[in-house]
Amino acid sequence: MCGIVAYIGPREAYPILIKGLHRLEYRGYDSAGVCLLHDELQIYKCKGKVSELELFIDGQDTSGTIGMAHTRWATHGEPNQVNAHPHYSMNKSLAIIHNGIIENYGTLRSELINRGYVFTSETDTEVLIHLIEDIKENEKVELEEAVRIALNQVIGAYAIVVLSKENPDMIIAARKGSPMVIGIGKDEFFVASDATPIVEYTNNVVFMNDEEIAIIERNKELIIKTIRNKTTTPYIQKLELSLTSLEKGGFDHFMLKEIYEQPRSIRDSMRGRLHLEQGIISLGGIREYEQKLINARRIIITACGTSWHAGLVGEYLLEDLARIPVEVEYSSEFRYRNPIISEEDIVIAISQSGETADTLAAIELAKSKGATVLGICNVVGSSIARATHAGIFTHAGPEIGVASTKAFTAQVIVLTLMALKIAMKKGTITQSRFFQILSELETIPEKVELTLKKNDEVKAIAKIYKDVRNFIYLGRGYNFPVALEGALKLKEISYIHAEGYPAAEMKHGPIALIDAQMPVVVIATRRGTYEKVISNIQEVRARKGKIIAIINEGDEAVKKLADHFIEIPETEEFLVPLIATIPLQLLSYHIAVMRRCNVDQPRNLAKSVTVE
Repeated sequence: MCGIVAYIGPREAYPILIKGLHRLEYRGYDSAGVCLLHDELQIYKCKGKVSELELFIDGQDTSGTIGMAHTRWATHGEPNQVNAHPHYSMNKSLAIIHNGIIENYGTLRSELINRGYVFTSETDTEVLIHLIEDIKENEKVELEEAVRIALNQVIGAYAIVVLSKENPDMIIAARKGSPMVIGIGKDEFFVASDATPIVEYTNNVVFMNDEEIAIIERNKELIIKTIRNKTTTPYIQKLELSLTSLEKGGFDHFMLKEIYEQPRSIRDSMRGRLHLEQGIISLGGIREYEQKLINARRIIITACGTSWHAGLVGEYLLEDLARIPVEVEYSSEFRYRNPIISEEDIVIAISQSGETADTLAAIELAKSKGATVLGICNVVGSSIARATHAGIFTHAGPEIGVASTKAFTAQVIVLTLMALKIAMKKGTITQSRFFQILSELETIPEKVELTLKKNDEVKAIAKIYKDVRNFIYLGRGYNFPVALEGALKLKEISYIHAEGYPAAEMKHGPIALIDAQMPVVVIATRRGTYEKVISNIQEVRARKGKIIAIINEGDEAVKKLADHFIEIPETEEFLVPLIATIPLQLLSYHIAVMRRCNVDQPRNLAKSVTVE
């Protein structure tokens, strides 16, 4: 979950590294550090954000054309200057940065202490750099060989960069389980956790595979070996990422920008796939698995967080339209409960980043059982995109805000297209109904735009409730996952306790919480179980709860019952999540801003969860 960036070439490294850290800060922001190699390995690091590191370094010698930097999301050891990366080896001839977890660090640490090594931090990372130094010195091997031998002794996940005072023209990088990409420029190389720090300088990249080591030397060709010492040929790809997509574009926060990008991201996720005039849906990424999907006796969707909520919507879609049984599993629990998986199963893994460690572990388990595994993710070249048999990219564009917004609606659109495609092929919907739905899908971006115009109304409601301590979100059917997602957004960025429930379940316990101080957000659109939801609103009203209702335009019945309402355009029942989630995102955003929370970088969280 930490962010890594490194550089070697003709330019001064420090400005590139600092800019890279700012672009990677969504991956972790507990502490940050830089290591520059200019005669000696010089490390500067401190607790806090990258801006605090810049202040700390101001006035120091930052010369050097080779270096590396790190922004941390803490796993082992509290966030402080000592535990911040980079870390020296004991004799300070080597330095390392690391994203991941070394699971057997305790055993290795004890062995190294017995050999006389002294540890200054609580991190698992320091164990690895001492181990590399120990192997290099005692076995009299070159740096890349010492790294290779060390990595064969560690258990866990890692993306590492190692610098050596004795090798001032070399960077060693390696990965297993944690992402790493190498940018190739003219006489220069860049290493990073993802492509965001690289795109400004080059669009030629190599996405490293698990258990690969990169030997990067000044003015030489890139060499990649496996940890079993087999040389592989680097596969150079072109980045499809623009620099402007990584900037705020005049918005106060990335999250707000990404909320407002949803009409475009939804269109982009349908572009080239939904062909209204021909009346077809084309999903090229999974074309060769279409028949398996049509014949599937069961589909398992596995994901975490917001992607899990999108998966719940997918369950409703696939069962409702395509009539295929679906189970939705938390990736973090999936492999630990000995699930029953067969070769006849289809597993769909959903992840914004394509690097979620728990979801990757679920994929490997499903593949080991012979299941067909399809991926839905947002990042070309990501680990999940490469680990699955096939998949579909969401084309949402970079999502920098830690709280996911446009990724959710893009994932739901892809799942909708998939469900409709299977349903049409299976004959579980008529052709006329299929055309009707395609026509309605084409209107969704415009309806999201209309909903975004309710921003001022949402902001006024946020002002009233910004200081409450609890929220309840209620929805039925397709709107139950929307309630869960709305509650998660509020928790993530405003630190207000919020829970989402199926509206009918409220009377089975949560209704005890309702009093005059409890705001209850109800998604009460006309389709589906509308009359039942009105009954649930009456139950809240009878106990003096404050009702914030998401309703369709012109719904006078719910307006009379609600303390506040936000009107959204009407659509098909199974498309409501694409629209109803928008005011909930805005509500969370404005409450967080009014509470002076860090919207884009909420405490304790990171964007890409690459550790278990």
